[in-house]
Amino acid sequence: MKVELIGPEAEAQLDWLSLCAAFETGHALPRAEIADTFLYRRADTLLNRAAWIDGLGQLVKCATVFPGNGALGKPSVNGAVTLYGDQTGELEALVDFHLVTKWKTAGDSLLSARKLARPDSREILLVGAGTVARSMVSAYRSSFPEARFTVWNRSPAAAQAMAAETGVAVADDLESAVRAADILCTCTMSTRPLIQGAWLRPGQHLDLIGAYRPDMREVDDEALTRATLFVDSRQTTIHHIGEIKDPIARGVISEADIQADFYDLPAGHYRRRSAEEITIAKNGGGAHLDLMTASYILAAWRGR
Repeated sequence: MKVELIGPEAEAQLDWLSLCAAFETGHALPRAEIADTFLYRRADTLLNRAAWIDGLGQLVKCATVFPGNGALGKPSVNGAVTLYGDQTGELEALVDFHLVTKWKTAGDSLLSARKLARPDSREILLVGAGTVARSMVSAYRSSFPEARFTVWNRSPAAAQAMAAETGVAVADDLESAVRAADILCTCTMSTRPLIQGAWLRPGQHLDLIGAYRPDMREVDDEALTRATLFVDSRQTTIHHIGEIKDPIARGVISEADIQADFYDLPAGHYRRRSAEEITIAKNGGGAHLDLMTASYILAAWRGR
């Protein structure tokens, strides 16, 4: 079997809506078996993620997250992705880590927004001005082509740099920007809540991406109790990610408050129920989504 070496050049073959369709198809297959290991050295993290979906294949993704790399002019997240065939387990592809991560992460939240945000959403706020926020501009535009984008960042210089690169507006005041937004997307490394529930208004949708460790939070308890809560995967969020794990441990919310995850898509449960509802989707980004993304990329590359 030929092993495909797929680099950044494959991006020209990809589109966001096709990826969302691949996610929906993947979640109609048997539930993924996944296993994650996390190792920490102060702020640094080593994640080793594996997934097996019967009918799709297997994947192993190793990622290092070093927040201090930005000061060195280097990516804070690095790693490797290996994709194996469903029938024989043979190595099928080595796929560029950053390509898989970009499309998996942004596609995950885009799928949530397509199901949960109001179709008439026009104002999109990005909280954070890093690589993920830049990807979300492209992803959201595929489904909300008339949307206006605003970015807020702790460092105004970073927000201005993103604005110059992507053409978005810059917000000086976070509270005012939150109140004005139809869709809010948080892409930060924050360990303390940035978004306060008191700022939210009926009909908004929030995509929470940044908090990936048990000690991380991007929204406060009031935001969680005011909103209808969704996650991409119960298995990879409830007991692992601070945004969900911490308030459950303190009795602020319970596991029963999680209305649906992506495996509820075929039954139609992953959806907005009213125009006035506030919805929150927590993006946990498990290895099964990496597997679906890498398989989509491989198919697009072979079909080019």
